[in-house]
Amino acid sequence: MLKKIVVGLLAAVVAGLLIACFVSPFVAAQSLIRAARTGDAAGLERHVDFPAFRASLKSELNARAALEIRHRAGGDTGLAALGMLLAPSLVDGAVDNFVTPQAVAAMVRSGEKPRPERPVPATDTPAAPKSEIHQSWAYRGFDRFAVTLTRDDQPDDALVLVLERRGMFDWKLAGVDLTPDPMG
Repeated sequence: MLKKIVVGLLAAVVAGLLIACFVSPFVAAQSLIRAARTGDAAGLERHVDFPAFRASLKSELNARAALEIRHRAGGDTGLAALGMLLAPSLVDGAVDNFVTPQAVAAMVRSGEKPRPERPVPATDTPAAPKSEIHQSWAYRGFDRFAVTLTRDDQPDDALVLVLERRGMFDWKLAGVDLTPDPMG
């Protein structure tokens, strides 16, 4: 009898841990969004790994800038090469200087995707009404979780925030995906 109780308690504890492990990124994502909407800089600092987020944003913006430069340069390889040479330093400097808790909050509040020419929104960017921004969530592996924010007025331009596990139940915003894979 005692053995059955111990086994039952142990099974309940393991099930509880698995459920908590599964639910933890959803809770972290909602905490991040709530902190952004209320302008809670301290809360954002707890939920964002700024060095990892900056590195991810630089990589994504540089890739988008390269595509844009190739597209706009047409067949002029000299112009494209000059653009490819200058763009990374401009993007890197802008991201290093302007990615702050307030800028991350503005990005999440507005639901707008960063662009190479405007890597972070102005800190006074107004929040889009909650009803105009749709959220979707998806695991991208055991330690990665994506929160997709889609605006009603820009349905094909979703902002994908990537959270990474930093412990069993702790998740931090560590990246952004500006070119999401439509298959997941």
